[in-house]
Amino acid sequence: MTDTNKNHLSWDEWDELQNPPPAVTDFDLVVERAVSRRGFLGILAMGSAAAAMGTVGNLLNSTSAQAQEAASRFPFKPIAIATDNTVHVPEGYSWQPLAKWGQPLFSGVADIDPVNGVSLEASDKVFGENTDGMELFMVGNSQLIAVNHEYVNNETNLPHNEKGMPKSLDDVKILQHMQGVTVMEVTEGENGWQIVVDSKFNRRIHHNTPMRLSGPAAGSDLVKTAADPAGIDCLGTFNNCGAGKTPWGTYLTCEENFNGYFGTTTADFKLPDDYKRYGIVAETRYGYELFDERFDVSKNPNEPRRAGYVVEIDPSDASSTPIKRTALGRIKHENAAVVEARDGRVVVYMGDDERGEFLYKYVSNGIYVPGGDTSKLLDEGTLYVAKFSDEGTGEWLALTPETTGMKLDEIYVFTRQAASKVGATTMDRPEWVATNPVAIEAYCCLTNNSNRAVLKDGKMKTNAGGDVLELNAVNPREANEYGQIVRWYPENNDHADGKFKWDLFLMAGNPVVHKDAYAGSSNINEGNMFNSPDGMMFDSTGLLWIQTDGEDSNEGDYAGQGNNQMLAGDPVTGRIERFLTAPKGAEVTGQTWSADKRTHFVGIQHPDAPFPDGEGKLPRSTIIAIKKDDNARIG
Repeated sequence: MTDTNKNHLSWDEWDELQNPPPAVTDFDLVVERAVSRRGFLGILAMGSAAAAMGTVGNLLNSTSAQAQEAASRFPFKPIAIATDNTVHVPEGYSWQPLAKWGQPLFSGVADIDPVNGVSLEASDKVFGENTDGMELFMVGNSQLIAVNHEYVNNETNLPHNEKGMPKSLDDVKILQHMQGVTVMEVTEGENGWQIVVDSKFNRRIHHNTPMRLSGPAAGSDLVKTAADPAGIDCLGTFNNCGAGKTPWGTYLTCEENFNGYFGTTTADFKLPDDYKRYGIVAETRYGYELFDERFDVSKNPNEPRRAGYVVEIDPSDASSTPIKRTALGRIKHENAAVVEARDGRVVVYMGDDERGEFLYKYVSNGIYVPGGDTSKLLDEGTLYVAKFSDEGTGEWLALTPETTGMKLDEIYVFTRQAASKVGATTMDRPEWVATNPVAIEAYCCLTNNSNRAVLKDGKMKTNAGGDVLELNAVNPREANEYGQIVRWYPENNDHADGKFKWDLFLMAGNPVVHKDAYAGSSNINEGNMFNSPDGMMFDSTGLLWIQTDGEDSNEGDYAGQGNNQMLAGDPVTGRIERFLTAPKGAEVTGQTWSADKRTHFVGIQHPDAPFPDGEGKLPRSTIIAIKKDDNARIG
């Protein structure tokens, strides 16, 4: 790697720098189709959820008593934006760190060295870097948190190396160990929440952990390597972003931007054609291929095809082997939202986090029976991709050999290509999906898309597969820098149904700077505005908690939006209120609740400032524990 600044690019920016997307040639046709929608799109952008479901507007015109009743859904007084270097929560709430990057999970392991970072010997025995999706599990009387570590900052993990690039295989192993997943037992005592050091449940899962491929791609020639000629046994899970939880008590960790780990120094090696769609290029962000042959695609061209899956982990057994469930597709998975259909089949919603990629759903063949065999529920089923109509309806398109013209294993290794073949709707970075526990509906954060309907050299931009990023009703803004949240209602109140109705719950924006569609929907105002909704999860009461990962410059189009934040939304009224602000430079990502719902655990990823330890210390990604001062339930 020659440019140290590439480590600080977003994954979309890095992908586009390495592999610029093609431009469409039939531009006149695209413009005609987009212009024909202008009237509808203008109404949708200005009215959004209020126009679609008639709730926000009704709230604004309601009586004082009705407004007070709606406000009671929010158990906190909303807070203002912040631009400083710490966390802020509402009056009557307090927070404390629970787990910090480099914090020991086992005795005899030193905490992180603020000068030298983490040693190789300690790197697989401490809490990893850049916390992301998480879930809490009760195993007997023990509370366990499984949490992702999405990526590493090279310079902080290898502080003595130029540009943070590895100089040896030992350096590579440090980076590999600091990513993946932590499973840890936590407990609350007189001094608040703490990690239970040396718990039998504590475990680090990383880039070298033995795993197993299962489902329709397992054993395929596409995933076989010299080290694994059967195509079944693999090593490591990569770029673990969002998460999920199954009804039978396992953790689903989602591999997102896996492409940045695989490359080659062999100048004349021709990259396979399928690499382009997933952004796999010769140059990587981490330099693994310099010292670890597994990551050199000239020697192991199938190795990247063994990444990009949802991985199932049993948090109750630290000796268990994680399983890559290929039936859920190979994409840049954001999270996996699991819900049961009316007949007991398992449904998993998933977003593919890249500009112009798609929204997916998996439906199992088998039925979940508590206490029954669950080993095939995430292996045997059908994968679907969403197609949205401009009329507020949609359908799930099955990805099968008949609909795609592809072989079965190809569909599950080249899932993006399969989705393009059936004509799925390109989306503005579909990230976390959340399903409402008190209503049959689901939501997806569409974070942003700077390429939507944007011209380059007189042609409209596309995704990496050549699908045109024209305007459509669910993604109605050009150069969409703010993002939106789409909501859908399955037909027949059944998440397994093939059709749905949809609306936009909100369109983020800035009503101070803009007076058009970029002001946002009518439930966005000067007091609650934000950009780039990313993480999202419902609490047990049906309140939707929204986390942001966007621009925190607080300038220009983002003036008045401050640092990244966490907000609560009421699905019934459309009301949105700000609950938490993060330190400068940090993303708010990942959340879960204690078993008694009196503590809300929230992830603070990649802060710029020396958070949470203060001046003179390293910035550390951290899980914080938030409580009401009166110890009342908050989730």
